[in-house]
Amino acid sequence: MTAAHHPMTGNEASGRPITNFGPDFPFAYDQWINHPHGLGHLPAERHGTEVAVIGAGMAGITAAYELMKLGLKPVVYESRRLGGRLHSEPFKAAEGIVAELGGMRFPRSSTAFYHYLDLFDLETRPFANPLAPVTPSTVIDLEGESLYAETADDLSPLLKDVGKAWHEALEDEAAFSAMQAAIRARDVPTIKTIWNELVPAFDDVSFYGFIAKSAAFRRRSFRHLEVFGQVGFGTGGWDTDFPNSMLEILRVVYTDCDEDQHFVVGGVEQVPRSLWQQPQEQLVHWPKGTSLSSLHSGAPRPGVAFLERRADGKIGVTDFWGDHRSYDAVLVACQSWLLTTSIDCDERLFSQKIWMALDRTRYMQSSKTFVMVDRPFWKDKDPETGRDVMSMTLTDRLTRGTYLFDLGDDKPGVICLSYAWMSDALKMLPLPTEKRVQLALDALQQIYPKVDLKRHIIGDPITVSWEDDPNFLGAFKGALPGHYRYNRRMYCHFMQDELPPEQCGIFLAGDDIGWIPGWVEGAVQTSLNAVSGIIRHLGGDTSSDNPGPCDRFNELAPLALPDD
Repeated sequence: MTAAHHPMTGNEASGRPITNFGPDFPFAYDQWINHPHGLGHLPAERHGTEVAVIGAGMAGITAAYELMKLGLKPVVYESRRLGGRLHSEPFKAAEGIVAELGGMRFPRSSTAFYHYLDLFDLETRPFANPLAPVTPSTVIDLEGESLYAETADDLSPLLKDVGKAWHEALEDEAAFSAMQAAIRARDVPTIKTIWNELVPAFDDVSFYGFIAKSAAFRRRSFRHLEVFGQVGFGTGGWDTDFPNSMLEILRVVYTDCDEDQHFVVGGVEQVPRSLWQQPQEQLVHWPKGTSLSSLHSGAPRPGVAFLERRADGKIGVTDFWGDHRSYDAVLVACQSWLLTTSIDCDERLFSQKIWMALDRTRYMQSSKTFVMVDRPFWKDKDPETGRDVMSMTLTDRLTRGTYLFDLGDDKPGVICLSYAWMSDALKMLPLPTEKRVQLALDALQQIYPKVDLKRHIIGDPITVSWEDDPNFLGAFKGALPGHYRYNRRMYCHFMQDELPPEQCGIFLAGDDIGWIPGWVEGAVQTSLNAVSGIIRHLGGDTSSDNPGPCDRFNELAPLALPDD
């Protein structure tokens, strides 16, 4: 809920954008991938070398795309479908109308992700978050009372004060303005100075612990904490994140992940699918017009069943159907728990420290329920009040967040009836689709008694529970207090100069390996780290005027906290 904003800094006034530049590893990924000299080069004898990529989500597809451009032959393994958590499920017989079951709103600060999105001229539009400029109206329903707001000025004094308390806490306890100014300026020394003091201070602090102990909330009331958890700031209530590490939350708010979000018209899954299908004009080794799809005869390999270190030093990959191949380099971009639940993995491939980190990764549960409606009827006006008959809705009821997708007056609309997390998502887990829809409609009927939602629904509803999918086991990483060391081990694994030989050549990528929880930018950045590591592992190098993550690691490395 954008109830309050920070004053404009000098850098903001000069037009510098906030991006996902740090704070843990302030490397300019957007500049690296846009540089005319490319990401690097490999010895000619390495051209055509096969590299296994396990998982065809955004991390795996991005890495495969860049490895192909370098002259390698990525061999992509996928157990289910391209796109991973970028899953745009089409409604039946409705051209271009989708339910975004995974990622659905993408902050403009995610500049590495937008680099790939912009390659294909895909249309994006501002996401109708609560009180966003594009959102006609927002209803906040708490304890049976509803407040209708078109701008932040319409909020109640309590809601305004909750927003003020949150911003005061960030400023007073976490140097918010100073960090954002440093990120805008890409001032690495200042970013490192601020963040390296905050990491040991907040590593063992939960989100709830931070706000509850902050001076800003202590001088107010428990009611402020409760309302903050229910309707929150930016995109809604954050009480489901209360157990998470405060470092996770700071990364999100410093880099404006909760601001200026857009959705992709026709579905974000178009991005990984376009990377897979698009013929390339400028390639090393491969003929003009080669694509990832053409290198695979149209489809990826099946999912992986077994990973091993072979006696000759190569890494053996066996798929579900028993096909066995060997590689000098392997990128693991699937959900990290699959290495202990679905893939029989030779323990020698990773140190016990890495295994501990992989196993301790904690995932958030998430449930969504969508319906397609005949038109964006919510823009109709109530003749008695003159207000929209329905609004983007935040509530303490079972639905929690209800989002409205207006694709044009002449097209069907889409309603995300319910977007729930953790315990609220678990309440939906055992229920069939029809029951989930009915529960959401019943809750919304209490808020909008005059609206007959059922008569507008067309087609079949679509729903998802990410924790119920054996390929994902959750929506995304949500690190707990004390998890910084684990995250650092996984994130920094692409630097393999000091690893024993039996642990070299296998790389990790994905949003669960990255620092910022639940944002596709983390998947993209970690895939680029892995590309940098693979270039080095196969004897390649980077241009001197475009150094990669491996080249700048010692300068930019995340703070190392002692284990003993």
